This record gives sequence, C-alpha cells and structure tokens, in this order.
Amino acid sequence: MKHIDTQEETKIKVEKLNFYYGQRQSLFAISMDMYSRCVTALIGPSGCGKSTFLRTLNRMNDIIDKTRIDGTVLIDGENIYQSGVDVVALRRKVGMVFQKSNPFPKSVFENVAFGPRIHGTSNKSRLYEIVEKSLTRAGLWDEIKDRLHASALGLSGGQQQRLCIARALAVDPEILLMDEPASALDPRSTARIEDLIGELRTDYTIVIVTHNMQQAARVSDYTAFFYEGVLVEFDKTKELFTMPKEKKTEDYITGRFG
Repeated sequence: MKHIDTQEETKIKVEKLNFYYGQRQSLFAISMDMYSRCVTALIGPSGCGKSTFLRTLNRMNDIIDKTRIDGTVLIDGENIYQSGVDVVALRRKVGMVFQKSNPFPKSVFENVAFGPRIHGTSNKSRLYEIVEKSLTRAGLWDEIKDRLHASALGLSGGQQQRLCIARALAVDPEILLMDEPASALDPRSTARIEDLIGELRTDYTIVIVTHNMQQAARVSDYTAFFYEGVLVEFDKTKELFTMPKEKKTEDYITGRFG
C-alpha cells in the first residue's frame, strides 16, 4: 500500500494486519495510515471486513471467542497488541459509537456520566460540567437540557445516537470509531450526525464505517475501499471517488457491483 503524500500527522498506523475468526481468515495483510484530526471512511460491500477492521483499532474483537490477529496496530507509535497493554485505558482513548444506538436504561445524565464515574470522577459539579460539555459537543444540549433526569430511552432515534456520541466523548478520547452511525436514522437525523462529524474532526481523529458512498464523500478526508477482506485502495477521498486507480474500486463506486 503506497504512502499518501500528505502533511498530516499519522495517528494510527496499521501494518500487515491479518485477522481470523477461528480457522477463517477475515482480513488479509491490511496496511494503512490514518491521520490525526482527519476523518477516514471505510467503504465496501457487506461482509467485506470493514467493521471487523474498525474493531481491531480498540481491540473490541478481543471479546469474541477464537479470534486471533497478527501484524501491528500502532497508535501514537505504541503497538496496542503488545503484552501488558491496558485495554480499558485503550478504549478510553479510542471511543466507539455503534450502528444501533444503545443508551443505557438510565437517565440522560447518568448515560453521559457513566464513563467518567468508572474512571474515578465523583465530584457532582465536575460531572455536571462534563455532561454539559459532552452534550454540547454532540449537538444535543439545547434540545434536552431540561430532560437530563428523564430516561434516555424516551429520546428519538437520532437523539439517542447523538447521546451515544456524547457518552463516548465524556471520557475525553482522542480517536472516535463510528460503525455506520447513521444507518438506522431518518435523513434529517443523518444530516445532523454528518454535520456533527464535520465539527468533531477539529478535535478528534475519526474512523467511520459507512455503506453509503455519498456519505463517505461528504464527511471524510480519506477513504479506504475494502473487498473480501482486502484493502483494495486507500487515498484522499476526492482522488478515490474521481480518479480511482483500481478497476475494482471504480466498478464499486459506479454501482457495477456491491
């Protein structure tokens, strides 16, 4: 995989990554750099390894039985798969937002305060400060500031997903992984999430899996095209969508398969 000529600083460096579910290999020799304070989109047909790859970046696949990995994932130069890595600290640094919003059956406030509490913050005024800041960053504060102690399950689907983003931001991560964060939402809520990604990129490194190529083109700086567990092409988004170098990439983005 060629190195992209860029001024950006590498935040995540993946080298020759192979991933296996039992005997079945799911990712094949993936090598790519993801850059600090940029949005990288992962595209490709269903089952091509996008989400599996995303979960290797904060070791979420560790919780699945009989999986194994070889190759390296470096974050700020540190190999996250070397022995002795504190996985809890890793997942604090590398937050994740899932496809289906999954608020806890607690109040809005307690959803956002959950992570900081686990990491040792107990001061009430400090927790309130974190909750307000996180909900504001997620574009939700003005809508629900009068409902902080109401159940999070009473929010709309789009609000629940932004609440999950606020919950991820509350522990002050540096990287945000998003696995199809808008796929279950209506167009208006999707637009809000996309706007939010645009705002968050100034402070966070974001990696997003999306099945929606128009969304990838709108929100990302870089795009990686996966097919059958192989990274076919990785480039600046504009280049990949307007001048793909691989025929398979061109066939996918023009709708010939996928």
